[in-house]
Amino acid sequence: MALGRGLGAILEEVGQAYDSEIGSSSYEGDAIREIDVSEISPNPYQPRKTFNQEALQELSESISRHGLLQPIVVIEKDDGYLLVAGERRLRAHKLAGLETIKCVVADVDIDEVKLRELALIENIQREDLNAIELAHSYDELIKVYDITHDELSSVVNKSRSQITNTLRLLSLSSYVQDKLTNGVISQGHAKVLVGFNEKEQKVLVDTIIGQKLSVRESELLAKKKKSMEDENVFISTPKKESFIGSYEKKIKEQLPFDVKVKNNALEINFKNAEEIEEFLNMLPK
Repeated sequence: MALGRGLGAILEEVGQAYDSEIGSSSYEGDAIREIDVSEISPNPYQPRKTFNQEALQELSESISRHGLLQPIVVIEKDDGYLLVAGERRLRAHKLAGLETIKCVVADVDIDEVKLRELALIENIQREDLNAIELAHSYDELIKVYDITHDELSSVVNKSRSQITNTLRLLSLSSYVQDKLTNGVISQGHAKVLVGFNEKEQKVLVDTIIGQKLSVRESELLAKKKKSMEDENVFISTPKKESFIGSYEKKIKEQLPFDVKVKNNALEINFKNAEEIEEFLNMLPK
């Protein structure tokens, strides 16, 4: 399944609805409706999992005082409506205890595939996602539509390097991802931990948090840790002597022959028959 025309069609069809972010003055008459919040279902493919409660409370208070200046976007679905864009505004509305909300009802037929595309792209382009949610969104688009980083770059208008670096965050341990998601560390801090194992990541991130290191200081810490690991690779571990090897010198002193020890094997080379006879005479009768 290709990611292209389907997504482009959606963005074009609801383009006017997106203009509501600038203001609602472009809508007149029946374009904007007051709809009961209980009739609106959230997008089941919403990639955003965390919402800042303090910011929601501030938005809720603003809506209570000044009203909702930017309508949300919905489509008619079954016996109600399905949210397309504006989940924060809908949540804030509910938090304020308001029963209805201004909506732009987009006259678009959106199936589940297009709804997933729209939810992902809308959040990516609006930068509403935290770094981990963004990484999962990139990863889902790449896997579902079997596209390259370059192809995704042209779709979401982000640089290839930004996409690649963001996707690397998914290799971090759940411990580090949780710290990043909750804003304890920044994305810059998280990036320096990529490449370390889970145990090392925990030690490093705890150090970063405990000592309140900047991103630059964290980079130096990670570089030092990596340098120490590289040095250990080149430190040769003394080889444990074989049982016979440990007695090599003693054997050579006791046997007046050409004696060699190789891989736990004792090799005796005789120059002539006389040496063979001498050796046999040394053996117990």
